[in-house]
Amino acid sequence: MNKEAANSPGEFFNEDCIEGSRRHLPDNSVDLIITDPPYGIQGDTLHKHYNRKEEFVLDGYVEVPAAQYAEFSAKWIEQAERVLRPGGSIYIVSGYTNLIHILEGLRATRLEEVNHIIWKYNFGVYTSRKYISSHYHILYYVKPGGRSTFNTHCRYGASEKTEGNGSLNYQDREDVWVINREYKPGRTKNKNELPLELLIKILQYSSNPGDLVCDFFLGSFSTAKAAIGLGRRATGFEISPTAFNYQIQQVAKVIPGSLLESLRKPLGSPPKNQGKPWSAEEKEQMWQRYLLLFGKYRSKKKALAEISDEIGRGRWSVEKVLVEMRDRRKCSSSVGQDMFSENGQ
Repeated sequence: MNKEAANSPGEFFNEDCIEGSRRHLPDNSVDLIITDPPYGIQGDTLHKHYNRKEEFVLDGYVEVPAAQYAEFSAKWIEQAERVLRPGGSIYIVSGYTNLIHILEGLRATRLEEVNHIIWKYNFGVYTSRKYISSHYHILYYVKPGGRSTFNTHCRYGASEKTEGNGSLNYQDREDVWVINREYKPGRTKNKNELPLELLIKILQYSSNPGDLVCDFFLGSFSTAKAAIGLGRRATGFEISPTAFNYQIQQVAKVIPGSLLESLRKPLGSPPKNQGKPWSAEEKEQMWQRYLLLFGKYRSKKKALAEISDEIGRGRWSVEKVLVEMRDRRKCSSSVGQDMFSENGQ
């Protein structure tokens, strides 16, 4: 059964994702997949460990038996690879118990690893004889063959600083994310839901308005709701009739683009030549300019900052080419030696 949420740019299917994707999703049709598959750890009994009440949790959670997890993972990941467009991205949220099977499923495809993100959250399961588990893994992969979407300055401008003069952009793009899970007392919910903050972050960096975002395990439809709220299109699969029939009504209430105004606006503009390839001539000009400015300031930091502003490229891009040029010349002069050991950095 499939349903299109009324007044919403989404089409969703109350089906197994493996067979359902074969029937409904053409090859190379999806821009971004964000999904949180069952963990294969008797998820229908987790409330006994978390000591939480289940009266507001929807019935019908469908777990995957541990003995079938490897085969199941390989099959759905194979379909995910097929439906992603060349350059499309996939983010898979996983616990540690069956992480090896998710990784093996990914390695059997042509998908290429970009990041292995650690998501640190609250509400870890308390233990007394071992360390408390309070993180998930987020595997970020891209399908080769096309230009991938990564909006480097979608949340923080290149020049925005923390109170300690660090880079907010750098900090936001580190591969350890501290995002609390949402506490929803007295509200109907699915057993496991990804927080809106986490979904918005992924959607901002790895998709654009109008893109098609898919979730192979819709559950609470959190991915679909966030995608639609950010002006994306959404599709996906949920095998539980109880969860599907309830959430299809909830996703219909989401106003397309309604989350866009709430997004933080990055300050400043990205460097004008961000992402453009360097020519040999540009590299040589930059090298000569650096030697001149370093001789003037005796400060790597000041020289790099001035060059970055002049040529419209980020500092890390400039510094990378600087290393290349230095190594090419096997520079042994005092300027070359000081270039990367100067105290100002």
